[in-house]
Amino acid sequence: MKAIKLLSLSVIMATCLLNYSYSQQEAQFSQYMDNMLYYNPAYAGSRNMMNISALHRQQWAGFKGAPMSTTFSLHTPLRYENIGLGFSLLNDNVGPTNSTWFNLDFSYSLKFKKHNGRLSFGVKGGINLLNGDLMKLTKQDQNDQFVNVQFRNDIQPNVGAGIYYQSTQWFAGFAIPRIIDNLKKAGDFTNIEYIAQRHYYFTVGGYIKTGRMLKIRPSAMLKITEQAPIALDMSLAFIFYDKVWLGANYRLMESAGFMVQYQISNQFKIGYAFDYSTTKLRNYNYGTHELLLSYDLLFKNKSIATPRYF
Repeated sequence: MKAIKLLSLSVIMATCLLNYSYSQQEAQFSQYMDNMLYYNPAYAGSRNMMNISALHRQQWAGFKGAPMSTTFSLHTPLRYENIGLGFSLLNDNVGPTNSTWFNLDFSYSLKFKKHNGRLSFGVKGGINLLNGDLMKLTKQDQNDQFVNVQFRNDIQPNVGAGIYYQSTQWFAGFAIPRIIDNLKKAGDFTNIEYIAQRHYYFTVGGYIKTGRMLKIRPSAMLKITEQAPIALDMSLAFIFYDKVWLGANYRLMESAGFMVQYQISNQFKIGYAFDYSTTKLRNYNYGTHELLLSYDLLFKNKSIATPRYF
């Protein structure tokens, strides 16, 4: 069984990293609704208070070299509340590669008092430190020059942009977090290349109040990647007494799962999500696990009557 796992991983990693790589390159999260700044810089400051969030995701637990992602974000409106600023950090491990992203986000909002809406435009700028050691892959030919490659602290600058609209009960957004197609040539072998493909994200969701006890929050995220299949995430959460969040999620042709979150206070929320692969990979792992921490910091003379739903 261990040999099968190593061989499968080698095939997957070789396919993704050698020649042109067109597979999923950006980290994905099941609790994406609580990590919107990662996808869309226009989200910065949208909560009308400072927010600090952290997520850790172990994909395909028990599968050696499987993706593992940790992200931290902080964003806040300025005193002039039409402007929002944010900072995000992501560390992403996939097999023999490691990426660390540092991003700064800026947003400007237009407010519509008539229907209590807000339209925000955002930009982000940052760098990615890319490290890789293909020599760690299990290979048939130990002298194969195409996998005897290492690269250290390769710096890739990038910029992104997005637009985000929200009202009191629903939201919609579109973003391209990384616009530049960075090309990485590994070592002296010019036919070994890594291209960071553009990802386009469309998000939509909201909440439905059914009474004092229950609210329902549907949401969806569509991801379009150049040279790759369309990806669709859908989730539905039931919120009981603004305290307990129980939900289910489905990723098209990839996985299904559930999440549970607890609103410790109107400012502090913790969460856990579990995904089960719907592909043949389910035979070689113990599912995907994700942990969330989110905290809203109140400004002076501010209060929170209910927690934020998005």
